[in-house]
Amino acid sequence: MRHDLPRDAIDAFLERPIVAVLATYRRDGAVLLSPVWYRWRAGGFEVSVGADDVKVRHLRRDSRAALVVAEQAPPYTGVEIHASAALLPDEGGRAAAEIAKRYGQPSAGGDLVIRLEPGELRTWDFADEYPPG
Repeated sequence: MRHDLPRDAIDAFLERPIVAVLATYRRDGAVLLSPVWYRWRAGGFEVSVGADDVKVRHLRRDSRAALVVAEQAPPYTGVEIHASAALLPDEGGRAAAEIAKRYGQPSAGGDLVIRLEPGELRTWDFADEYPPG
């Protein structure tokens, strides 16, 4: 397994509209895993959500979050982040519209953007085990 993929390979991978999984923490400390659409922008992940979404309630109480983007076919590239999430207003729903467009859908009309900025990304793929050809 390869780790520490080059930044250009990470950026290219994250441009693909793969459904990510976002982890937030419930009041009792249990993890809630949610499939989400995202965009990779300015070195961070952004997820559009409604203001009353359960993920927002979790993050207002405990800003810790994790997000994983992993493909389901060889070479099984993946990116994982653990971060303190910021909740930002989605002015005019622009982020929601751009994120939905990435996935070929009309805007979901989110009110907020969950922003995750990594100190470090954990990356991997199995390209050595699945040579081209």
